[in-house]
Amino acid sequence: MIEKKASIHWEGAGKTGAGKVSTETGALQGYPYGFASRFEGDRKGTNPEEILGAAHAACFTMAFAIACEKAGFATTAIDTTAAVRLAKDGDAFKIDRIALTLEAAVPGIDEAKFQELAQGAKKNCPLSKALASVPEITLQAKLRA
Repeated sequence: MIEKKASIHWEGAGKTGAGKVSTETGALQGYPYGFASRFEGDRKGTNPEEILGAAHAACFTMAFAIACEKAGFATTAIDTTAAVRLAKDGDAFKIDRIALTLEAAVPGIDEAKFQELAQGAKKNCPLSKALASVPEITLQAKLRA
């Protein structure tokens, strides 16, 4: 089993306070986030949805690359984005959609096999499984020539 850790240090109240995100690898070390970077478009910090999107895109991309390799296809370039939507839910919020967009160069693969492997990676990557409570997770996959 593998266990990875991230930590948060927060000071102050909910809307006026500030937090710092750190990961055990040091990829994020005291990176700022707060109410403004989450809800008001302040680009001086990150937010949970952005971090979740990065994690989901990374997990899915690796799962796709491995699925291609297992099927006998070598990927040469893969680009994935994940758009995570935070929607109002009564007095609170919820993540109601994650839209994955994949563009990949996979020499020798046909469109049908490409789509099959992409959908399989979406279904089977650990983060997709963990996010199964999100009502809508979509995938738009484009094979580059």
